[in-house]
Amino acid sequence: MTNLTGKHIVLGITGGIAAYKAAELTRLLRNAGASVRVAMTHAATAFVSPLTFQALSANPVHTELLDTGEESAMGHISLARWADLVLIAPATADFIAKLRAGLGDDLLSTLCLATRAPIAVAPAMNQAMWDNPATQENVRCLRDRGMRILGPEEGGQACGEVGMGRLLEPQQICDELGSFFDNGVLAGLSVLISAGPTREAIDPVRYISNRSSGKMGYALAEAATQAGAKVSLVTGPTALNAPRVHDLSRVESAADMYRSIMDKVSSANIYIGAAAVADYCPAAPEKQKIKKNESEMVLTLKKTQDILSAVSASEKRPFTVGFAAETDQLEDHARQKLAAKSLDIVAANWVGREQGGFENDDNALFVCWNGGHAYLPLAPKKTIAEQLIRLIAERYHAQNPAKNPR
Repeated sequence: MTNLTGKHIVLGITGGIAAYKAAELTRLLRNAGASVRVAMTHAATAFVSPLTFQALSANPVHTELLDTGEESAMGHISLARWADLVLIAPATADFIAKLRAGLGDDLLSTLCLATRAPIAVAPAMNQAMWDNPATQENVRCLRDRGMRILGPEEGGQACGEVGMGRLLEPQQICDELGSFFDNGVLAGLSVLISAGPTREAIDPVRYISNRSSGKMGYALAEAATQAGAKVSLVTGPTALNAPRVHDLSRVESAADMYRSIMDKVSSANIYIGAAAVADYCPAAPEKQKIKKNESEMVLTLKKTQDILSAVSASEKRPFTVGFAAETDQLEDHARQKLAAKSLDIVAANWVGREQGGFENDDNALFVCWNGGHAYLPLAPKKTIAEQLIRLIAERYHAQNPAKNPR
């Protein structure tokens, strides 16, 4: 929690029953060394008195956009500039919709429009409101704009129902805030990541591809960004919203991905090849749609360029991490790939099973390097990505002690 020492945090409280938890959150933030100023919506004041937060924060509480005392000096602007972080906790469905629309009809929403500080949103609402497609779309939009969504979690709610929508506990929120100000294990480093499948054209209509969803690569891009890296993401076609990264390139085929990766690799400290790149592509794609006239068709395939081997052999070679998706002999194949392609790390996972691998939200990895290995047990891909990034950082800094930002 020491990385909150001296930080300026504006705590925005909106009108939900979970507003009472913001009192404990204020206390924890101050105990961690942060300066806290509270901004409340009118609805929030119906649940908890502003006087409570004035006592806990040791600062006046802000509730009015057109306050005759502070607004003569543009108080909402000065508050927006004062903040190192704006935290909305709890954030109701109504306020999330307001943030998505860019409305500024009260002090807190106007402050969010005016600040250049990062914004974190901790949702709290009835489980049906959280599951509503409109709320889910609004949350996705805020996340795509770079706002950090903290929670919610599943549990009992004030209405008596049980489900997703419960505000994270104040200590959990404080723990999450640490990454906003932590230099991170990859601070100052450039990380190049490939993700998703490739599509190899048979004709203008059909293509060869695989079952990769891109979820693992996207989770790695998010985790590397949170670890302080400047992330470049090269992605094949996916149905996912792209994470917020320094540079995003969308490609279609293995050849497209090869060109994009090789154009960027000289400026990367670390390359993580999480994409499921096609090993073969049609030798002569048809320019017109193939008609279904014959009972059989022979398709001649040729090997695609090996991106991992090319990166590993490049003149300005980055620390190179490969992935291996296997249906048998997982550990043996991973170690063979490590040696055959002169990689620094290989992360291998099972595919074709009920849990983990392609098209799943969870994964498990066997990770190996020269002289060691680790097992990352089945967990959400976000968690696996964070664990793998820490492993990559440890191995990178062990090989490059002079470049260790710490």
